[in-house]
Amino acid sequence: MRRLTCFVPAANSEQVAATVRELKASPCVNRVVLLVNKKEEIALSECLTIEVDNLTSSQTVAQIARHCDSDFALIYTKYSTLCLGYFALERLVSIAQDSHAGLVYADHYQIIDGKRCAMPLIAYQEGSLRDDFNFGSLLVYRSSVLMSAVAQTKEEYVYAGLYNLRLSVSRIAPIVHVNEYLYTEVETDTRKSGQKLFDYVDPKNRGVQMDMERACTEHLKAVGGYLEPDFTPVAFDDPRFEYEASVIIPVYNRVRTVEDAIQSVLVQQTDFLFNLIIVDNHSTDGTTEIISKYKSDPRLIHIIPDRVDLGIGGCWNVGVHHPKCGKFVVQLDSDDVYADETTLAKMVGAFYEQKCAMVVGAYRMTNFDMETIPPGVIDHKEWTPENGRNNALRINGLGAPRAFYTPLLREMKLPNTSYGEDYALGLRFSRHYPIGRVYDVVYCCRRWEGNSDSALDIAKQNAHNLYKDRLRTWELQARKMINKKRRSVW
Repeated sequence: MRRLTCFVPAANSEQVAATVRELKASPCVNRVVLLVNKKEEIALSECLTIEVDNLTSSQTVAQIARHCDSDFALIYTKYSTLCLGYFALERLVSIAQDSHAGLVYADHYQIIDGKRCAMPLIAYQEGSLRDDFNFGSLLVYRSSVLMSAVAQTKEEYVYAGLYNLRLSVSRIAPIVHVNEYLYTEVETDTRKSGQKLFDYVDPKNRGVQMDMERACTEHLKAVGGYLEPDFTPVAFDDPRFEYEASVIIPVYNRVRTVEDAIQSVLVQQTDFLFNLIIVDNHSTDGTTEIISKYKSDPRLIHIIPDRVDLGIGGCWNVGVHHPKCGKFVVQLDSDDVYADETTLAKMVGAFYEQKCAMVVGAYRMTNFDMETIPPGVIDHKEWTPENGRNNALRINGLGAPRAFYTPLLREMKLPNTSYGEDYALGLRFSRHYPIGRVYDVVYCCRRWEGNSDSALDIAKQNAHNLYKDRLRTWELQARKMINKKRRSVW
């Protein structure tokens, strides 16, 4: 029965004692190994103690592999007390055995501000490449698979060791989600979903992100999904366009912000013709009336679609296929504004300078009153022409504002969703075409209580993450097929 070696982070003896007692009470557990920064700070005689640099490094993972002497290894990733469900470890081991899984993880409960909350997770799939995929804090690995994964690791990762481990494991054996509530953990990060959304682009995390990118790139190479920086040339020679550029704003019930967005477009200074296409998705709160105030400006095209089944992506398709749409289209959300009157000129200029099919700018996070809020400027400077499109499969977004060469956008079209439609398009463009960057701040992303992602419940967060994982899965499959065809030609 003693089939588990458990690895638990420990800051001090008092902090970890309850978790150790909980684990040792199970007949599944062979022994508990404590992961510490300094051995002398921990005094639990019944546990082996090993020093590690940090919990997520490849050196720590290698240490775990060396000390794993049971069929399975349990890695707990939090310093708070773990409370196991009734026969939870027996259940996890049984499923791992039956499914031949390399890694098993489970739904659980979280104690948030003293209240127990359900934390359902989502199934892992081929495209679940983002490093913030939520496995919970209790991970059960098949020891033989863990050791094989460690043996395959050629790079050293200071921050991406655990991330690289699960990518490597996924190439060897299934990763299995147990949709049963098997344990309780204490959650200390109680921020709303909208506050957590931009952690991955916080400048202070850049070193972490670059480490994660290296691990993901190695994985893509191993599975045949890595794309070399070999792009299809773009020629801007389509003569059909009356306007050089169009700004497209899809909007539904944004009476408090849409006028600011409109004004930030109409003040743009350019040496080319541009217009503003607003696709008003049957607003009912006075948004339509505010837009109508500007009907005397010939640059503004106000569209109320005939259809009533459109998401944001569907509204974009309406604007892009309008006969007055310009050669390039530039995004502006109805919550947000352009940083100054040069935004449009900079975005369009980038197409010609960088010979790309899509351009992404840099933006500043602000509150409703346009005051800068953390993490401040988001510029995605980690993006490189050589590896940006591979790293795009790891991150959850590409930046803002986004702009596209209209003939290609009309050909590809956006998915008719209200979440992830822009990310889907970025992946699709990057598969074949170069994406240009404007690193000047050209956009202000306004965060307020009216944002659709400001405070999502767990069901909605899971739905969003599941959709983007599926987008990545489809894109990864397409890229693997591209490489397969290239190899067959060679």
